[in-house]
Amino acid sequence: MEIDISKIKFNVHGLVPAIVQEESGQVLMLAYMNEESLKKTIETGYTHFYSRSRQKLWKKGETSGNVQQVKALYYDCDGDALLVVVHQTGVACHTGTYSCFSGRRLDANDKLPAVVEQPPQENPALILYELYSVIKDRQRHPVEGSYTNYLFGAGQDKILKKVGEEAVETIIASKNGVEKDILYEMGDLWYHCLVLLAFHGIKPENLFAELMDRRKGGNYHKFTGKTGERPKD
Repeated sequence: MEIDISKIKFNVHGLVPAIVQEESGQVLMLAYMNEESLKKTIETGYTHFYSRSRQKLWKKGETSGNVQQVKALYYDCDGDALLVVVHQTGVACHTGTYSCFSGRRLDANDKLPAVVEQPPQENPALILYELYSVIKDRQRHPVEGSYTNYLFGAGQDKILKKVGEEAVETIIASKNGVEKDILYEMGDLWYHCLVLLAFHGIKPENLFAELMDRRKGGNYHKFTGKTGERPKD
């Protein structure tokens, strides 16, 4: 389907600012598009931008894998700004945070009026993506003294051993019934599970997709119901 971009007013440099927003409503980043990158975004269904520093077209996530699938494109009342609604894979920021604005509040002393102090509603599960992104970054760019790099260096058997150890420690914590210990040990278990996923080159969304497919297909009886019995919600 052809999309008319004549309503977009590019500035004197041939650029238009593009605000990128997750489907949940969280603002992820601000970048710039020229006519070519906008057309490429429309053509492929994935965000493409124009780098002002490198003066070249680039696809978001081309090297990191953290691509943005476009769900909707809006322009403002003056036609000089874009809002791009996306499904974000992994994290949006090159620093490893899910959003380029995460943890970067300007009014650190809370001096602004209360009316603007309400933080955006963030999905707590996004921390899994942030952690996985850091793990993958360590895998690609080793850091001396990094425990994650130690695990990758030691290999699959060591990673599997740690997953097993943390599973046992989680079981013990559960038997003892102390909530903070359960959370601590399960946090360790989840971290090592993410390392294992990264070792195999599997992304968290692949695991989520597997769980969603089971949910849609009513296959949770293997976990939640008796054999051959479909569970009730």
